[in-house]
Amino acid sequence: MGTLADLLRESTDLGADDIDHLHALVADWALLADLSFADLLLLVPSRATAARGGAGPGAEFLVVAQVRPTTGPTAYHNDEVGSVVINRWVVQNSWRERRIAREGEPEWDGGVPVRTEAIPVLHSDRVIAVLARDTNLATTRTPSALESAYLQCANNLALMIAEGAFPFRGSNAELPEAPRVGDGMLRLDGSGKVIFASPNALSAYRRLGYTGNVTGEDLRSVHRTLNLPATTPAVWHAIGRRRPVEVELAVGSTVVLLRAIPLFPGATREVLVLVRDVSDLRRREAQLLSKDATIREIHHRVKNNLQTVAALLRLQMRRTKVDEARLALRESVRRVTSIAVVHETLSQSLGESVPFDEIADQITSVTVDLASTGTRASTTRRGSFGRLPGELATPLALVLSELLQNAVEHAFDGSAGSIELRVRRYPDRLDVVVADNGAGLPEDFQLEHSPRLGLQIVRQLVLGEMQGAIRLQAGAERGTEALLSIPLRD
Repeated sequence: MGTLADLLRESTDLGADDIDHLHALVADWALLADLSFADLLLLVPSRATAARGGAGPGAEFLVVAQVRPTTGPTAYHNDEVGSVVINRWVVQNSWRERRIAREGEPEWDGGVPVRTEAIPVLHSDRVIAVLARDTNLATTRTPSALESAYLQCANNLALMIAEGAFPFRGSNAELPEAPRVGDGMLRLDGSGKVIFASPNALSAYRRLGYTGNVTGEDLRSVHRTLNLPATTPAVWHAIGRRRPVEVELAVGSTVVLLRAIPLFPGATREVLVLVRDVSDLRRREAQLLSKDATIREIHHRVKNNLQTVAALLRLQMRRTKVDEARLALRESVRRVTSIAVVHETLSQSLGESVPFDEIADQITSVTVDLASTGTRASTTRRGSFGRLPGELATPLALVLSELLQNAVEHAFDGSAGSIELRVRRYPDRLDVVVADNGAGLPEDFQLEHSPRLGLQIVRQLVLGEMQGAIRLQAGAERGTEALLSIPLRD
């Protein structure tokens, strides 16, 4: 089954703006499902049915999206997306007459009595879809005060959909921390008085330090009592701007998130305020930030220590008279410096991944600068590594350093040359080529039998630590190419 956009493009002639409107509706419609205790099905007419005005014998409507309530039993145990509704008069009437239509008697679906209410989805003064609100009546009883408040808010939202006033553009309902209906709810009248408060909302305000009952109180006076007067105007911006507003209330270690949603069908002016205690979430975020700062500080100190080691090795290199020892110390400086570059980047990055292009460019510069042959090698990079996890960045930095050093030391015999670093990133792997235009490989060269320490390090890191593959081969015209293929894990 395709995405909502795919289904709409395949089955309708709706334009991009209409499809965006339906996407926005689906992004925020869990609110209506939870307030209604009902499943929601988004229905669009087939092209033939739309051409006939959305009605008549054989009228077909395709289900393109579905959401179940978290506050009550579902009416459908199966996924209805992709199914076709034929000759459903309540849907046809809603489409044709541009009004909310309700069924009298429930229909039975899989042994479950279901009552359908069809809501026209209005956009740009046109009906572009029908929203079926299907309620499971198997557990019907006299609604409590909480359920009545939910249903009244749901009916206001349904009227707003039929008027083209809902969904709101730019809503943050899809954010993981956005309050849901079950987290807590306040219902305010046009003057700002709380006309209903759910038990969870009362508990949230109690944790903020308000000992009274907010029901019947002006929310502004409640916030003044909590010494939070600056938060109240933001709630009323929801009415003025006709879009939801998020406000965070913090008293001591208690943090409560409010999402104020304007309800303005017809002459009605109300505000639905969803309330969620996010104290634990904010505390965990603070702990993660503290841990992240600690990790960055560790990387910074490791980088400093490695730079100290590199400085000591350079000092020892200058005092050493034996050429072979000086060469070994120079290579050690280069390897230590390559690792230090990775830790420096990690110390400046948020999270556990690093932008590796910067690391690769620094390593290239360091390797050429530390070359002992006097070779003038120009270097270029084509392609991007992107961000890589720290556990991959360190061995890859060492591998690149060794391959670049190998090219500088052995490819050009002291003459000028060029080295090209080519990168292609795929979803599941990273392909890297280090190519030079030098003398090329000896005829009997075999990587696994090479006595060079640098190439032994490369082979061990690629095959072992990075679980990748490597081979060295002659270039297309001249020189040598080192080809790496490194798997990328989620």
